[in-house]
Amino acid sequence: MKKSDFHYELPEALIAQAPLPERSASRLLLVPPGDAAFSDVGVRDLPSLLQPGDLLVFNDTRVIPARLFGTKVTGGRVEFLIERLLPGNEARAQLGFSKPPRPGSRITLDAGGEAEVLEREDSFWRLRFHVGESLEQWLQHAGRLPLPPYIQREPGVDDAERYQTVFAREVGAVAAPTAGLHFDDALLDALRERGVQFGHVTLHVGAGTFQPMRVDDLRDHRMHSEWLNVGAELVQQVRRTRAAGGRVIAVGTTVLRALESALVDGELQPFAGETNIFIFPGYRIRSIDALLTNFHLPESTLLMLVSAFAGKARVFAAYEHAVRERYRFFSYGDAMLLFPAQDQT
Repeated sequence: MKKSDFHYELPEALIAQAPLPERSASRLLLVPPGDAAFSDVGVRDLPSLLQPGDLLVFNDTRVIPARLFGTKVTGGRVEFLIERLLPGNEARAQLGFSKPPRPGSRITLDAGGEAEVLEREDSFWRLRFHVGESLEQWLQHAGRLPLPPYIQREPGVDDAERYQTVFAREVGAVAAPTAGLHFDDALLDALRERGVQFGHVTLHVGAGTFQPMRVDDLRDHRMHSEWLNVGAELVQQVRRTRAAGGRVIAVGTTVLRALESALVDGELQPFAGETNIFIFPGYRIRSIDALLTNFHLPESTLLMLVSAFAGKARVFAAYEHAVRERYRFFSYGDAMLLFPAQDQT
């Protein structure tokens, strides 16, 4: 199977450049199992689409202001995208430059302090920050929000709130788990009243999520590594839900990747650590019963994951419908609720 098999045409005007005034005001494309017709509904209709006893699983990662700028001693400009915070005020980051900095050199940061270049690690750099406080605290006032590259504007004041989920608490992501952006307090209250249960995992979305696939044969692709935590409490929630006949519904592809990474012999187990799981058609997804997700970029690994879950032909028919009906695409766009293909191929 080839990357080019997952191409589709998307008018640029359908790429959402800003969030709607209200989180839960987005449209929702319902993609039922089998050959049943698609339905154009809204995210606020979720309580009527779910059943008492269903379990929604959210990713509670929190986006850090991970973009920085600085100047080398030679005068060359450097752009930083911090991929992961490390002990000792160190970080792994992607760097943008005209000429690569030398290990041992220091970069003067526009926001104050310096970044010491330690070493290069493949497409990332390991840096030590000299900023007078913990790096995590310093970034909160010195860093800039790393909006995705297809949002062609600078981050505004509103993005600091709207590019976080309302349940974000575990600091460490450089991109939001965007399916969760649709939930506000009113929608969560309505779902509770319906009898829907909530659970949380953590998966810190890394800078690699912005990198395009560089090979055409899917078997040659190697996913970037991301840290996740599937806790014992969530595992028990899933087991109770299944025992009672409820459904497990992942809010976003990051939740699906986390749950699949925590399966041992088909059973969900507590797990904290790294995952580089790559899910594409042919992989059988066993951890969830439905998936709420935004629309994903052409030829992206996330589109491949969704195709593995609901069937490639079914997903592409849904995307054609969404383009025709002028849904809003990508991070600040609309959503879809998908159910699995019988054969997941």
